[in-house]
Amino acid sequence: MKKGYLAISYSDRKKFDNEVDYLLKALSKSGVELLVFVDKYCFKRNQEKEMMKVAFEEIDNSDFLIAELTKKSIGVGIEIGYAYSKKKPIFYLRRKGAEYSTTASGCSKHIIEYENKIDLGEKITSALNEERNN
Repeated sequence: MKKGYLAISYSDRKKFDNEVDYLLKALSKSGVELLVFVDKYCFKRNQEKEMMKVAFEEIDNSDFLIAELTKKSIGVGIEIGYAYSKKKPIFYLRRKGAEYSTTASGCSKHIIEYENKIDLGEKITSALNEERNN
């Protein structure tokens, strides 16, 4: 089974419940286990070094990274940079009309602008199939 890592802003996570739930289901149907780092782990303010160590280990153990950047996030940017340095395919997601990140785009193999959760599910599944065929 393939493993994916979802990078998403901790502070904005709840705003994307529908999209994340749909991604989890769509990717599971495609044989992908998706780790939502901010859902699995909880760190305190004085645990920043441990948090990043664990995040980097999880990225190392993943086949690709999905970055939800409808709202720009420094932490997600760091995760993208790390995944890029490890030559992991990066899927950059943003809702239609959201601000475009040139740095995220410059590191990403797939750029997905979506309108709703169904559109997102179709586009990520298509991009994953494309990735498998390359």
